[in-house]
Amino acid sequence: MATQQPECLSFPWKVLCPYDLGRSCLRLSVQLASAALSHQSLEKMQLYLVLLLISYLLTPIGASILGRCTVAKRLYDGGLHYFEGYSLENWVCLAYFESKFNPSAVYENSQDGSTGFGLFQIRDSEWCDHGKNLCSVSCTALLNPNLKETIECAKKIVKGKQGMGAWPVWSKNCQLSDILDRWLDGCDL
Repeated sequence: MATQQPECLSFPWKVLCPYDLGRSCLRLSVQLASAALSHQSLEKMQLYLVLLLISYLLTPIGASILGRCTVAKRLYDGGLHYFEGYSLENWVCLAYFESKFNPSAVYENSQDGSTGFGLFQIRDSEWCDHGKNLCSVSCTALLNPNLKETIECAKKIVKGKQGMGAWPVWSKNCQLSDILDRWLDGCDL
C-alpha cells in the first residue's frame, strides 16, 4: 500500500510542502501568482524574486558564523592561549565583540575611515595590504575561516606597546570582565 504524501500549501509567493523535511521551497508559480495578483503586483513580485535570486548568488559559499567553541579551538591550536600573557578567554571575548564570531566580517569605521577585516576586525590602515601592511598579509586573507593569517597578524598586533588594548572593544568589554571564564564553558580543548 502506497503512502499518500500530504498536500502542499500554496501561496502566491511560496509553496510549502510538509514532506520537504521542514524546508520551505521557494517556487516560481506564474500561474498561481497571476490568478491571485494584479498585473502591477505581479511585476513587483517578479522584481523582488530577481533581487532575491541575485542576493542569493552573491552570498559567498561557505560564509558562516563560527561557533564559540570552534573559535576557541582554532585560537588555541593557533597558539593564542596565554600568548603575551593573555588568556584564551580574552581572545574569544574579543572575537565575539569584534565580529560576533564571523570570520568573513568586513566593517567600515566611519570615525577614522578604516575598514576592519575578519574575526578580530583587523584594521586595513595599519595591518594589511590596503595600508602600511605591518602584518605582510592581504586584507582578504584575514577573511579565511581557517584563521591562520588572522592569528599570525593578531600576534604581531598584541606584541605592540598597547597589547590587546590595541582593540578598544577589548578594553571596554573584556579587559576588566569578571566572567571571562564563561567564554570557554562547555568547550573541549
